[in-house]
Amino acid sequence: MSAPITRVLGALGGLTSRRPRWQMDGKVVVITGAGSGIGRELAREAARRGARLALSDVDVDGLAETVRLIGAESSVEVHSDRLDVTEQAAVAEYAGRVVEQFGVVHLVVNNAGIAFTGSVAQSGYKDIARVMDVDYWGVVHGTKEFLPHLIASGDGHIVNISSIFAILSVPTQNAYNAAKAAVQQFTESLRMEMLAGGQPVDVTCVHPGGIKTAVARSAGAAEGLDSATFAAIFDSKFARTEATTAARVILDAVERRRARVLVGPDAYVIDAMVRLFPSGYQKATVAASRRFGVV
Repeated sequence: MSAPITRVLGALGGLTSRRPRWQMDGKVVVITGAGSGIGRELAREAARRGARLALSDVDVDGLAETVRLIGAESSVEVHSDRLDVTEQAAVAEYAGRVVEQFGVVHLVVNNAGIAFTGSVAQSGYKDIARVMDVDYWGVVHGTKEFLPHLIASGDGHIVNISSIFAILSVPTQNAYNAAKAAVQQFTESLRMEMLAGGQPVDVTCVHPGGIKTAVARSAGAAEGLDSATFAAIFDSKFARTEATTAARVILDAVERRRARVLVGPDAYVIDAMVRLFPSGYQKATVAASRRFGVV
């Protein structure tokens, strides 16, 4: 058997071999975007499981509230810092500081993200670039700067938060769709690289469906559009899963070393629909968008 085929079969064996659960108790967990929503609930749930936490967000008030909530619930070690994930140098400095504080890093959750509403014609270049900077490049920065430390830990894990909108595109969400699809492909490629190289780092891509957070309400919008209208539609029609539930699902998947996680019943329905009707779903989505007043 040729060497390339042997390597491929070895990598496939690594995908299917049974490995012990990844234990969170005592591990150092880094979470970006921890000042609200899924990030906050991930931090609280990780604390309940005994993790030591390094939390960051650009929203220092929201971050302080997350730390306060954790302090009222547990006595785990928590460090918090303001961090703009779009700034590569800042993320590099932050990674070094976290390692200096804790001595090691085991899990990084690249969760920070924003949304923007506007058609391709309506959206400015800066609007699209801003979404890509936060939602995609923020993930790249967090992954690359922490990856050497995760490898050094001997039992590392990277979790990148994509979206069900990486699987199903929606009118007026083109920038968000594109950024989250980029996160998915980046993450899946990274996982294969870790497997092929025999590196001790698991990689998980998360696709949340409609989660009850403020992300839609805090989204920007193209000139002349009312982002509050889209937010109200999203919150009333699509946001069905509590952030606390999402956090438990995600961390359960981490402990099981899962490669791909769908969060919420709607995520499973959408994933199946796109697989069954890879082109036909688009007409159905346009019809639904018109019915709900999105377009």
